[in-house]
Amino acid sequence: MRMETIETAAARYSRGAMLFHWLIALLIVGNVLGAWFSEDLPKPDRAAIMALHKAVGISVLALTLARIAWRLMHRPPPMIETLKAWETALAKVTHWLFYILMLALPLTGWAFVSAASKGKPVSIFGLFEVPALPVTLNKATAGTFNDLHSTLGWLIVALLGLHVAGALKHQFVDHDGTLRRMIPFLK
Repeated sequence: MRMETIETAAARYSRGAMLFHWLIALLIVGNVLGAWFSEDLPKPDRAAIMALHKAVGISVLALTLARIAWRLMHRPPPMIETLKAWETALAKVTHWLFYILMLALPLTGWAFVSAASKGKPVSIFGLFEVPALPVTLNKATAGTFNDLHSTLGWLIVALLGLHVAGALKHQFVDHDGTLRRMIPFLK
């Protein structure tokens, strides 16, 4: 009975929202893993992975801006009615923090690269370049942006863990159909 009530009350996210969600999520997870695993690689391999990391980061920034535009034009489905007030509040805060981090993380990385590379543009998959950001071009500025970028990276990993834990709780403990709202092949 509980599942039936929730399914009728909970609309699914649009296909566009699902596409943005999963594409950005995969790019972020791939970027985090690439950065972690490249640390101990030989310099040429690390440089190749970091070039990809930068291009993916700029892509995440562009996709996040597009996702925000999409969200402004397409209202998300209402929250499931059976959520407790704290769950609703936590979900809203988590989503807003994700948007902030999906903007701030690529911007701080781009600022770090801009300062560290003395203003050289960033190659986007060898297809085109984006200009450096207008930041002070010195080691201190680069270090500050690098530290901020790393800290934000850890924050997005923690937030991702919270988000996944919440989704799994709703799927396997509450059995409320929340996961079906964002996974295209779950009906």
